[in-house]
Amino acid sequence: MEQHEAVVAVLLRGDRLLAVRRGPAVVRPGYWQPVSGKVEPGETQEQAVVREVREEVGLTVVPEAKVWESETDDRRFRLHWWTARADTGEVVPDPREVAETRWVTPREFLALNPVFEGDRAFFERILPQL
Repeated sequence: MEQHEAVVAVLLRGDRLLAVRRGPAVVRPGYWQPVSGKVEPGETQEQAVVREVREEVGLTVVPEAKVWESETDDRRFRLHWWTARADTGEVVPDPREVAETRWVTPREFLALNPVFEGDRAFFERILPQL
């Protein structure tokens, strides 16, 4: 099985980050996660972060740093985790992809249910070291 490349955008605003609940038109609806999506052919990871964030939640962001790599639990995607600043702008979710959004602290993210185990690992182990 071919593995695809995807980005995860950890959008930061002050001491909070944006959590999105997956909408009805995507695989595994209802899960909470950071904004994420596939890297399109010919696109850099940074470009994918900017595009996915704009498409899913309507924000313009500046990618800061790639901070981690992981795989989805089904191994279909290699995830490239990026931090990005989202200091201004109103969240306008695409209702097909995003059912709900919340600005939460990392601790509040871990209390959301359901979340993917890989996301839980990032917020427990990686983010506190950044």
